[in-house]
Amino acid sequence: MPYLESTGLEQRWDYSIPYASHDDSVRTASPPVYSCPARRGSDDTKGIGNVVTGATRWITLPCGCQYPIFGGAGNVAGALGDYGANHGDLSPGSSGLPTDYNYGGNGTGIIISSRPNCASGKPVGWEDRISAKNVYDGLSNTFLVGEMHVPMGKLKQSPEDAFIFNGDNLYNFARIGGPAVPIAKDPRALGSDLVRWGSWHAGLCQFVLADGSVRAVSSSIDTDTLGRLCNRNDGQSISDIE
Repeated sequence: MPYLESTGLEQRWDYSIPYASHDDSVRTASPPVYSCPARRGSDDTKGIGNVVTGATRWITLPCGCQYPIFGGAGNVAGALGDYGANHGDLSPGSSGLPTDYNYGGNGTGIIISSRPNCASGKPVGWEDRISAKNVYDGLSNTFLVGEMHVPMGKLKQSPEDAFIFNGDNLYNFARIGGPAVPIAKDPRALGSDLVRWGSWHAGLCQFVLADGSVRAVSSSIDTDTLGRLCNRNDGQSISDIE
């Protein structure tokens, strides 16, 4: 947000308290640039969805972190958006399933699930924060953000169109790509597509690479190439990203 002339919005977030503990006015505010005008009108930028509550059951992952398994109600309002973080490929730790969310790492992309370094019970920094020097494959060869697959007819409906500022589940804020996780070709596709990239632009999906350039990528791109563009450090060359 500070790079989008929205510092005032960002400063309203308190990173020491849960997402649902913020006021509605904080959770539902979002820069207009986070929405694609081809998909979402001004009335489609807020939704209602599940959040972690006292009834939520937690499981402990192999890394020692905990992952929420929702229980009970706990529906709140939140901002929606069309552009998600590149969380990586299907290497361990990148898919967001309870069995491997942090196993082997928090994601192979750039904007990933980061564990906080805390002091007196409050976060003072981030253990897994990625900077340009960590993108060994090159900023021009790695996705930063892209269009998230949200099926037609599912706008403002969780989990298909979920809270972009809530990190409780991967599908809220990020996507992955590669073999077994291609870009969604059909904007009406339902089912297991919660973590795929996808667009309502026919045959294309828009991405911002880490060097700041914007590319329209074919939704039929080879999945090996897609995975290399999502992984910041796989050491593989990129031949064509059209």
